[in-house]
Amino acid sequence: MLAEALQLLLDALLQPFAAVLLFRFHAVWLRVPMRNPLGEFVMAVTDFLVLRARRVIPAAWGLDSATLLLAFGFEFLYLAAFLALQGYAYAHFPLTGLLLWTAVRLLKLSLYLLIASLLVEALLSWFNPHTPIAPLLAAVNRPFLQPVRRIMPPLGRVDLSILLLFLVCQMVLIVIVGGLEQFATRLL
Repeated sequence: MLAEALQLLLDALLQPFAAVLLFRFHAVWLRVPMRNPLGEFVMAVTDFLVLRARRVIPAAWGLDSATLLLAFGFEFLYLAAFLALQGYAYAHFPLTGLLLWTAVRLLKLSLYLLIASLLVEALLSWFNPHTPIAPLLAAVNRPFLQPVRRIMPPLGRVDLSILLLFLVCQMVLIVIVGGLEQFATRLL
């Protein structure tokens, strides 16, 4: 019973915090405007750690490496705790497998964040296209949708590029990320 309660806390606190950090990393990378309710929430929740980490971890290749390393660290802690709660016998610490699994999980989380932003943007375009978070979603999705729109332009007033990108993301999750995740878990 205690293991279930601890697992619930890990799933409710550690995993989402890693996702918020990863969203912040992607937002900086994509130059997303953060002057909206969602952006301000992400900044408020993560600033206490990110600003301190940036003092010691420099940016690399124009990317917010401090935020990415924090997301990696929280996901690593989540997976190590998850294995411990599942009864994994740590005769030797599976560092290589856990590092690879963490990287694959961050890739998976990134794709889920993209899928969620595509879904929310599509829904908001129908119900409330002028919402304050619309520019944020457009900035997140635009770099991924533009190549798809060159291949598949809108049909009249219907834009199916979001649906096509959604399907591509699902295929990548199933085929590529699924295979990588199986490989990583075999190293544990």
